[in-house]
Amino acid sequence: MWLSRRDWLRLAVAGAGFAGLGAAAVAGWRARPDVAVGSKDFPEQWILSELLAAVVARATGRAAGRVILNGTLLCHRALVAGDIQAYVEYTGTAYTAVLHRSGVTDPREVYRIVAVEYARQFDLIWLPPLGFENTFAVLVRGDDARRRGLRAISDLRPIAGALRVAVPFEFFDRPDGYRGLVRAYGLEFPSAPRQMSLGNVYRALAAGDIDVGVGNSTDGLIAHLGLVHLVDDRRYFPPYEPAPVVRRAFARAQPAAIAALRALSGRITTEAMRRANFEVDHEKRHPKP
Repeated sequence: MWLSRRDWLRLAVAGAGFAGLGAAAVAGWRARPDVAVGSKDFPEQWILSELLAAVVARATGRAAGRVILNGTLLCHRALVAGDIQAYVEYTGTAYTAVLHRSGVTDPREVYRIVAVEYARQFDLIWLPPLGFENTFAVLVRGDDARRRGLRAISDLRPIAGALRVAVPFEFFDRPDGYRGLVRAYGLEFPSAPRQMSLGNVYRALAAGDIDVGVGNSTDGLIAHLGLVHLVDDRRYFPPYEPAPVVRRAFARAQPAAIAALRALSGRITTEAMRRANFEVDHEKRHPKP
């Protein structure tokens, strides 16, 4: 289903709990935007970049639009160079991929480190997190969670010997991936995990072909398929809290925009982000070209 740009913006903001902002940025779409907001090339980032553009346009009266870039480092370089004025980054991604740090998993400390180091090294400002986290999710079927009393990843340890596991291809070899996970939790599964695409992990779990899967915590299929995200009670995964990152020059020139972006802090829940992601990614509600 193709949406008009007006409907797309309504989805971006109303789907995450911000009804009424969408029309503010529409006028800037057909012209070169005065304010360029960066976006990585996947649905959650499309939604969040539209949200930032709408908020900035409403606060400043200037045309704002998104620029899609392929990945973290390209977004970071574009922001440092001034090709974009803002984008949404994840704390754990900044901590590991940009700052090349490891070892800290406390969300507040990771945020403090990235905020301090981005200001010192790049003259960039981290605004407060938006309220949800997009991390890796260890998943089970809802009926299994209720029947077995599964709430946290540690709850899998006594029954691990009877569980069939699947993980996405890239998760198996990541430094913060499968091997470290089973080591941190003492999980002794009967065989190596099956490796498959992310979408197939969800489908295999829902169909009963496996008992445990790994996905992304804000994917809309989690709720749609009745899956349960187990709590990472040992904080194995680093925090991945999204927050707007802006150029200091833009913050100085547009204080009203910064105040409006700060007002988004803590306002988007994981459930709201999952709903919006599902509509865009799985129901194919994309903007018209």
